[in-house]
Amino acid sequence: MGLLSPLATRIAHPRRYDNLRRIRALDPERDADEILGLTARHEFPWDYSQGTGIAFMRDYGVPSISRVLHRTGEFEHHGVKRYDDTILIGQEATIEGIDSERGHAAVRRLNRIHGHYDIPDEEYAYVLATTIVGPVRWISQYGWRPLDPHELIAITRVTTRFGELMGLKDLPTTYDGYLALLVDFERARFAQDPANTALAEASIDIARTVAPPPLRPLVRRVTIALMDEPLRVALGLPAQPARFVRLVRRGLRARARLLRLAPPRTEPLLHRASTYPGGHRLADLGPLSMLDALNARDTTPARSTHA
Repeated sequence: MGLLSPLATRIAHPRRYDNLRRIRALDPERDADEILGLTARHEFPWDYSQGTGIAFMRDYGVPSISRVLHRTGEFEHHGVKRYDDTILIGQEATIEGIDSERGHAAVRRLNRIHGHYDIPDEEYAYVLATTIVGPVRWISQYGWRPLDPHELIAITRVTTRFGELMGLKDLPTTYDGYLALLVDFERARFAQDPANTALAEASIDIARTVAPPPLRPLVRRVTIALMDEPLRVALGLPAQPARFVRLVRRGLRARARLLRLAPPRTEPLLHRASTYPGGHRLADLGPLSMLDALNARDTTPARSTHA
């Protein structure tokens, strides 16, 4: 990661690497929020979103997690809202910086939602690991350039701080630490379960709903084709023909090469939530069945946080 070939830089828009030069001039510890914003919302907005989507799927490969999620019925009955809310809470937490007032408010909201369920810290730590490993793996495979070491340090710092605000302790402080956490957890806990498959199919339906109409017939097959084999097996989804898998992955790599010819994004790309066409408030986010309790002062359980 972080190395650019001379050929890649020559065959590119003359300003394509402006944001990267800016990132390299920043301090990845002190300026982690700014670097994350440049990476996730300027350099790789679509890729970061796709990697996050695959990260959500990984959670479903663990039966103890998938059964809790499946029992809520949110994915089957309010799937698009659940998808939008998940993305928006993450966006709210980081758009002004993880330690901003807005960032803390978003994580408090998430903690109140989580407070309704009995979830062990090791599962929270695993889910947190998926949110960094998913995008990094995706960008490494399909991004228009490699991630820079400054980006990995910054993304890791924000991820760890997010986890600390959730009340988690002894979290990794490096990307490799999160990768090891994820790999070890999945090796021990990935297993087939009907809840896994039900959630995966419901999430694919969500993706089909929000995809452009011409692409909807292919969403399921493409989604499965982009999964690694342990994840696909744990979710109980059918293998796709090897030729189709190669075609999908080559298509994404061709897209990456074309993106080098585009100018750098100057405005951040934020999530467009179809659930809230007129805009959202933090008070809108969360399961419909919980909204009244979530919005009532001091009446909902919440996980402890480190302010």
